[in-house]
Amino acid sequence: MKLIGIIFGIFLLINPITAQVVSPDRETKTIDQSIFGLGFSAGVASGFGLSFRHHLPGDVSYQVVGGVIKADREVLYNIGGEFQYDFIRGESIRFFGGSALGVFYKGKSGHNDLRAPLRFGLGVGCEYSHGSPLHISSELLFTYFSNGDVLPLPQISLHYYFF
Repeated sequence: MKLIGIIFGIFLLINPITAQVVSPDRETKTIDQSIFGLGFSAGVASGFGLSFRHHLPGDVSYQVVGGVIKADREVLYNIGGEFQYDFIRGESIRFFGGSALGVFYKGKSGHNDLRAPLRFGLGVGCEYSHGSPLHISSELLFTYFSNGDVLPLPQISLHYYFF
């Protein structure tokens, strides 16, 4: 958790945000073509690892995440996805609502040691870019675990967009 905070803090120091008052009708941008992004994502609801994001024309986007780690004969892997709906989209910032679903596995040869391998999240997020194709996003999702627990947990991702 500290590492995520440090990375986010460094990104904000490198790219200082300048505050300007702009009327919302002039700031809102519309996507009229598909935009694709590749990067990394880390979250308890949608998963960790390599990520592919696709912004469809309009206000909808989706993301697919997958990752594998193997250490000491134990495997940890996940696959997940996320659906996002834009509330506000400006030149450098985007606010959205999101829902995520992920399946997680940890263990040796066919036995999952996780008590709650299925997770579902629902919440809000923000994506920031300083005029470059590199975008960082963070989210706060209320995450439901298949054992019945519900926790508000963060997610973070870094994507390079192909315009």
